[in-house]
Parts: sequence; structure tokens; C-alpha cells
Amino acid sequence: MTIDQPATRPANPRFSSGPCAKPPVFSLDKLSGAALGRSHRAKIGKDKLKAAIEMTREVLGVPADYRIGIVPASDTGAVEMAMWSLLGARPATMVAWESFGAGWVTDAVKQLKIQAEVKTAEYGQIVDFAEVDFNTDVVFTWNGTTSGVRVPNGDLIPADREGLTICDATSAAFAQDLPWDKLDVTTFSWQKVMGGEAAHGMLILSPRAVERLESYTPAWPLPKIFRLTKGGKLIEGIFVGETINTPSMLAVEDYLLALDWAQAIGGLPALMARADANAQAIFDFCAERDWIDNLAEDPATRSNTSVCLKFTDDRITDGAAFAKAVAKRLEAEGVALDIGAYRDAPAGLRIWCGATVETADIEAMLPWLDWAFHAEIEAQAQAA
Repeated sequence: MTIDQPATRPANPRFSSGPCAKPPVFSLDKLSGAALGRSHRAKIGKDKLKAAIEMTREVLGVPADYRIGIVPASDTGAVEMAMWSLLGARPATMVAWESFGAGWVTDAVKQLKIQAEVKTAEYGQIVDFAEVDFNTDVVFTWNGTTSGVRVPNGDLIPADREGLTICDATSAAFAQDLPWDKLDVTTFSWQKVMGGEAAHGMLILSPRAVERLESYTPAWPLPKIFRLTKGGKLIEGIFVGETINTPSMLAVEDYLLALDWAQAIGGLPALMARADANAQAIFDFCAERDWIDNLAEDPATRSNTSVCLKFTDDRITDGAAFAKAVAKRLEAEGVALDIGAYRDAPAGLRIWCGATVETADIEAMLPWLDWAFHAEIEAQAQAA
């Protein structure tokens, strides 16, 4: 028989992996100080953009000699900007274990047509970094948003590498400890761990990356929104808030609110602890049941933000249909929104556990997942 519905519901059922839940302190009235109707090039606009850069540096602990810029088109724009501007100077290695990393492989190999070795792993697994040649330029995602698999640390990235490391860290920044000395280009977007709004990307450059930009001109033409240099010199204005194109000042204000909240709760250690607690609640849930498991095979590589799950019960005849039905039941009850697996990923669920999610909401949602699973198993049996 179907188990009874739980008595408690999450206060916030938003577990989408992007856009993600807003910070717990969020309310629209707290954006009233936004520089709306003002030029982003006016002092008030530039001051807010510069503050967003400086607070990002403070919360993430980015070294003082690294540049931080706000760029167009979210994390995708930041990664593309890096690849189009930096790749081609030397051989490259493209590393992928989920859909977004696979997209960067396609762009580098088929669009830019650069000389590249491609290393891939299946969903739930990760490429062995011991087999990656870091004397080439290496492009990789730190946290696979669609696979729930992350790089456990930067130990296998050599300090004396000759190539650049270009890291898509969009689901890792603010939730995982990024080793800045091992990363030459790091990108992320506001709408992930900080629950900000979309369309803005962050581009962080090491001194080695700046040196490459100022000494290398790609063989292909660069669109305006990808240009980081002028006359062979870095356009420094990009890294103090003088954006390439017009940003949303409302989105900037929203990001500043999230950064204020992060600092108020204790900065990066507190953000990481919140994500860890959220993910652990799900890991413990899975460990106590034989019908669901983490997609990431090695516990050391399990994401603490984009937790991806798979159903393992032998009674399930159509994995994709079953997972969609479970997600539909949870959404209909208003207890978990947008938790279906990514369209290119194996059938299952993806539950966002970033720092803006409350652990109490995860804990209140999980009994409902138990209920939805058994309800769907029973429905499947009745339909047979």
C-alpha cells in the first residue's frame, strides 16, 4: 500500500539547479537601492559594479593579483570568452564528464578547430587528472552540474604546469574550496550558489592568463563581447566594473544582496558548510534505502550542490518515465519544484543543495520523495 503523505512540507520547495533558490533573507523591497534608470557608466553604476567585484574577491578569497571581471551571457559567455581569446597558442586538452563540458569540447574542436586531445568519462564518473597533460591548455568543469560529479581537489594539477587551466566553476564557486593557485581562468554565474539572477558571468584571470592575453593573438576574429585586450594590452576597465555591454543594475543589486548575506553568515566557510549539510541529508537518505542511489559513483567526487540521483529498483520498467512521474507528483504537491534530471543526463532526479537552500527544507522534502516513489511503484503495478 502507498505510504501516507508526510505531515510537514518544505517552507521553500525550490530545488532548481538554475536559477536557484534566492538567499533566505531575500525580498524584493531589499532591492530598492538599485540604480534603476541610471547609466551603468555613471558613478553610481560603476561603484555598484566595482563593489560586486570587490565583494566577490573577499568572499571567495581570490588573490589580489588576479583580475575579476563581470562579462556578458552568464557562465557560458565567460567560458566562451576565455576559449576564444586564449586557446590556440599551444595544444589543448578538453576534459568532459557531463553535458556542459561536452559543449566546450564541441566548441573548441568543431568551431575553433584547435589541436586538442579529448578526454571524457561517463555520467557518474570523472576523468583521471593524473592522465591529463597540464603542459597543454586544459579546459574542464570543476562541478558537473548535470552529473553531480566534482573534482575533489586540485592536488593533481601541477604548480609548474606550462599550459593554462580554464575552469568552468559555475556550480562550485561559493560552495567548494577552489585552489586559486591551480586555476588560471575561472568562470561562474550569479544564478547558481548565490541564487542571483541570470545573464551575467564572472571571469577570473590569473597573472599567467593575463600574460597569455597580452602576448598572443588568436588566428580567428573575435566578436566585440569576447575582446579582453586592445593594442596588445588588457582592457583593465573590464576588471573594475566598466562592463563590455549594458548590465542589469537590478541583477547587480540582487547579487550585492547575496554577497552581503554571505558575509553576514560567515563567508565562504559558512556557505560551504550549508551546502555540505544539504547534500549530506540526501546522501544519508539514499544510504538507508535500496531503491535510490547517487549518480556519482565515488563518494569523494560527489557534488555538494547539484546532487544527481538514480532509481535502482528492479520493478521500474521505464526509468525516464518513472523519474518524470515522481518529479511530477512532488511538483503537484508543491513540495519539490524543478528536480527532474537534466535532459541529456541519465534518467533520475537532480536536487540543488547550494548554500541558499535551507537544510530544514531538504529534510522536509525527503519523506515526500519516499511517498512519491512508493505511490508511483503502486501506480505502475496497477497499470500492468
